[in-house]
Amino acid sequence: MPESAAQVPDSHAHILESKALLHLALVLKDGTPQVSPVWFDTEGDLIRINSARGRLKDKVMRSRPAVAAAIVDPEDPFCWLGIKGTVVEITEEGAEAHIDALARKYLGTETYQNRQPGQVRVLYKIRPEKVFTMAPPPALSNEAS
Repeated sequence: MPESAAQVPDSHAHILESKALLHLALVLKDGTPQVSPVWFDTEGDLIRINSARGRLKDKVMRSRPAVAAAIVDPEDPFCWLGIKGTVVEITEEGAEAHIDALARKYLGTETYQNRQPGQVRVLYKIRPEKVFTMAPPPALSNEAS
């Protein structure tokens, strides 16, 4: 039976709907870390990202599905969430529509404009297993009032 996903608290749920970038952390074959800012959205409790077949992110997530991520509130850099999770699904099905949906979210365009000839888009679904949050210190949040 699969583990249930860790929940993002209500206090930070707005970040998931924002245009914040998800900073995806992976561990490469040689043990060194690699971080990439990526577009994302959610589907239920899962976080969805998109890449192209054969890219470094694709190769790493296929061989080592443990990932970590940080997402900073674009309106308040002192408010962020961190996630440790597992890539639970990798599929090409729906990946083209997904990259178009992300282009709408982030760019306001109907379609993703950077498609390359022969490129195959891939959709990755990540189940958060641990969620960490940071809120602004009280002194800073009072100044914003």
